[in-house]
Amino acid sequence: MHIFVILGALVALTFSLSYVIATLRGRVRPNKVTWLIWAIAPLISSAAAFSSGVSWAALPVFMAGFGPILVFIASFLNKGAYWGIERFDYICGAISLLALVAWYLTKDPSIAIILAILSDLLAGLPTLFKGWRFPDTENGFLYLGSVFSAATSFTEVQHWSFTEIAFPFYLILLSLSFFFIIEGRRKYLAKL
Repeated sequence: MHIFVILGALVALTFSLSYVIATLRGRVRPNKVTWLIWAIAPLISSAAAFSSGVSWAALPVFMAGFGPILVFIASFLNKGAYWGIERFDYICGAISLLALVAWYLTKDPSIAIILAILSDLLAGLPTLFKGWRFPDTENGFLYLGSVFSAATSFTEVQHWSFTEIAFPFYLILLSLSFFFIIEGRRKYLAKL
């Protein structure tokens, strides 16, 4: 039943396009470091999963990289959607890229996925902190598409191995964290 994974991929694409539109309209201001590495890490993780024999279950992970590359490109098209990159962003980005290089050097798919998760998490910290400090620059609801898409991976799992479930599980936790932190902070600040 690949239908659920395909549906999840379409939902992820819809939410990604919503974020792209919000970026183009200046309603959100993506951190370029985060979105670039968010594109690279899942694409690498899905390549590792594909290389270890995972098939349809890796589609949501692939979509988790495809959507961010669209957002990254859109961030250059609207000057009003620019978010200033600070030292912390560069540090997280550099460590994240080092984890990706380490992934490339390893031959073990499990280590590759751990490093891709580490890279992705470090890349997300600048956006998470930005969402906490300035929740009006993000939309937490747009991360819910990733939750649904990643969850559909579990309908295609064949062996319940680390390489099949680690990145989708991580994506669910990360996306839910973004949703609750950004929207919770927005509600808290609205009460002040």
